[in-house]
Amino acid sequence: MNKLKRYSLVLLLLLLAFAGYVEIANRNSIKMTYRQKILKAVYPALMWWTKITGKNTKTATNEKAAPLVSFYNLKSTLNNGQELNFSQLKGKKVLIVNTASDCGYTNQYDDLQKLNEQYKDKLVILGFPANDFKEQEKGSDEEIAQFCKLNFGVTFPLMKKSIVIKNEQQNPIFQWLTDSTRNGWNQKAPSWNFSKYLINEDGALTNYFDPSVSPLSEEVKKSIEKN
Repeated sequence: MNKLKRYSLVLLLLLLAFAGYVEIANRNSIKMTYRQKILKAVYPALMWWTKITGKNTKTATNEKAAPLVSFYNLKSTLNNGQELNFSQLKGKKVLIVNTASDCGYTNQYDDLQKLNEQYKDKLVILGFPANDFKEQEKGSDEEIAQFCKLNFGVTFPLMKKSIVIKNEQQNPIFQWLTDSTRNGWNQKAPSWNFSKYLINEDGALTNYFDPSVSPLSEEVKKSIEKN
């Protein structure tokens, strides 16, 4: 009985310590659910673990393939309802990311914003919120925009919430990204939230990065900096 009490006390102390860590990690968070706070707090551990296990760390590169359907013929709808013609993005690299607010990788919003600021003269980041993986993005477009702005200072464009996995309702942009008969080589659909696709200054898809590849990783930065 005394041993059980000791175990219970140790468990209680560990839970209290973890709860304290969660609050410290989220001292600047606004209107986050407790689940979101926990996910933000454990993000560094998640990235460490996926690096060790190799989960969601795949990449793909093809710098020679030419798109069969021009990227610049595409367009999408911003979360405020305005249309964005991709012809406006000529001359810059574009990083397309499917995002979610209740995911273990959600803290990558912060990394993406830092990347956005670091390469603001040569890179455009486009976030595509989706509820495709374990329903981790249930918010409305307005709620998503507010969450991103308040908690991560996001200034890069967010699109209207859509479907990014392969089915009949797949967002046309992701149809292009995941169909080799359109983009010239890639069939890889997002493996989870925060999969990343890089398009070069000429509108060619050059790179795919799995969710566990940080936006601030050397792999991503070198691809952005490459002429």
